[in-house]
Amino acid sequence: MILSDRDIKKALASKHIVINPLPNFDEALSACAIDLRLNNEFEVFEHTQIPYFDIKHMEDVMKATEKIIVPEGKPFILQPGKFALASTMEWLELPDNIAGRLEGRSSIGRLGIIVHSTAALVHPGMKGRIVLELSNLAQIPVALYPGMRVCALSFEELTSPAEIPYSKQKTAKYFNQQGVTGSRIKNDIK
Repeated sequence: MILSDRDIKKALASKHIVINPLPNFDEALSACAIDLRLNNEFEVFEHTQIPYFDIKHMEDVMKATEKIIVPEGKPFILQPGKFALASTMEWLELPDNIAGRLEGRSSIGRLGIIVHSTAALVHPGMKGRIVLELSNLAQIPVALYPGMRVCALSFEELTSPAEIPYSKQKTAKYFNQQGVTGSRIKNDIK
């Protein structure tokens, strides 16, 4: 069951779901989702001498990426065909019985901006900022401004609380992420 606007407000008021800072409901809350804003830190992939990413040796990623902090009031320009990691400004905490579903906003999707490549599910028990996987499918660069509403998050109630929520999983690689966090797939390799 997807939570309605009324149930989202109740969950936030009771701190069952935590979003900090709390978005302005008048502009960010829709019938069944709440918009979150773009933070000012980005990680972009550069041209490199590395022939490929080796998931057993992810230290090479640092040679292929650059962190960018965008000053207040300035845009981050996402070039056509490019990919960047970013995060939400808001910190999110989900209880053991609520999952989140991340979607891009239609208004920026119509400009060719994809907000998540694959990571749309926010697991019950997650705490941290949501990392966004931004892509520009358009033929024109798009200026993205920190602080703009960039994605929508809806909430789904589980049939029962998770037996092992994300916060208690031994393999929870992204718990308490503070912002842009690159792939930790190396942790999956045995």
